[in-house]
Amino acid sequence: MFQKIINSCVKLVQKYLPEPFIFAVILTLVAFVVAMPVCHQTPIEVIENWGGGVWSLLTFAMQMALVLVSGSALAAAPSIKRGISALAKLPKTPAGAIALVTGISAIACWINWGFGLIVGVIFAKEVAKKMKGVDYRLLIASAYSGFVVWHAGISGSIPLTLASSNSNLETVTKGALANPIPITQTVLNPYNLAIVVVVIIAIVIVNALMHPKGDSVVSIEPSLLYEAEEPVSAKPTTPSEKMENSRVLSWIISLLGLSYLVINLFFRGGAFDLGAVIMLFLFLGIILHGTPLAYVRAFGKSVSGAAGIILQFPFYAGIMGIITGVGASGICLGTVISNACVAISTPKTYPLFTFLCAAILNMFVPSGGGHWAIQAPIMFTAGAALGVDPGLTGMAISWGDAWTNLIQPFWALPALAIAKLNAKDIMGFCLIDLFVSGLIICAGLLLWA
Repeated sequence: MFQKIINSCVKLVQKYLPEPFIFAVILTLVAFVVAMPVCHQTPIEVIENWGGGVWSLLTFAMQMALVLVSGSALAAAPSIKRGISALAKLPKTPAGAIALVTGISAIACWINWGFGLIVGVIFAKEVAKKMKGVDYRLLIASAYSGFVVWHAGISGSIPLTLASSNSNLETVTKGALANPIPITQTVLNPYNLAIVVVVIIAIVIVNALMHPKGDSVVSIEPSLLYEAEEPVSAKPTTPSEKMENSRVLSWIISLLGLSYLVINLFFRGGAFDLGAVIMLFLFLGIILHGTPLAYVRAFGKSVSGAAGIILQFPFYAGIMGIITGVGASGICLGTVISNACVAISTPKTYPLFTFLCAAILNMFVPSGGGHWAIQAPIMFTAGAALGVDPGLTGMAISWGDAWTNLIQPFWALPALAIAKLNAKDIMGFCLIDLFVSGLIICAGLLLWA
């Protein structure tokens, strides 16, 4: 019975889920059509909101491209390859391989989403090289499924914003929050930790149980996962060749970068955010590849995987412009959706409806910053009026922001680029994880309330 449900989900997604770029175009058209009657905006106003938002995520798009490319280049370093290869030999069965990949990815994503997303899929590829008979689609889906806990982790953008004294909380929340909320009341709250633990255990078990049987297994020829080795360079003779192959230069520049990272994180109170992850990947990669030339070659090989990010991010930024844009009516679509959830809530159900509202918005605005801009002025004000703990409100938004990532191809782009798969190859399995994790999150938020 369970396998029939899984097969149905996989076939459904294979049939109806378009290529991620087409998905972004469809979401753009849906947002465009809905915004006009709901927000009483003219076509010109919607077009202007869309066009004004198109370039609003350029910095973030560059960060996403760099975390993918630098992470892939780091994983290609000889010593990292050996470590991942040794770890990939641990599982003895396909189900065990799926479980291990899911667990490692989820824990890594809870620590830092950029780190977890890249490490999980790279580890999954290495397992596919070692394990015969494992379903490659499910292996990559398992690596991506751990992403569901990242907004409830220590790199979640909303909990970190709530904890920051520089986030101007009182203004953004219209007076609902006067002081920062420490992460002990959000990420490290026992209720949140319990939800995280149960979700991770559940998806580990479910992913292992989802492994197909017999002829239904779609494996990959391991030789296709190996990169062509670079030819051994001749001994450098000219000054330029000696600089290109100088380990001293690699060490000097890397020590500068890593020293800054240590100073900023441990002595200046900086956050281990996406920029810090990129710096860590970048300078560790330079060191571990040995020479500047070796790193340039590894980096160049990884760049093609960022094509989907570069193409699609402007479209999602445009969608965010439509959702948050205000015309002469003074109404934006994000506000309408949020107010609808508030209108049907009670103190007990408010976190649940906040979660569902954030989950809907996440399909159109898959960005924590976008969610904060839309929901913070409404949800924290309404939560305060209902007497709901603001830490709970923040985590309800965070969980919603993360939950529908399981079926939103936007965040899967880096993983898919590394794995060389299409979104429809993995989203059928992720759909099962969506249902399972959704039930746990809803129950957890109701108990927390």
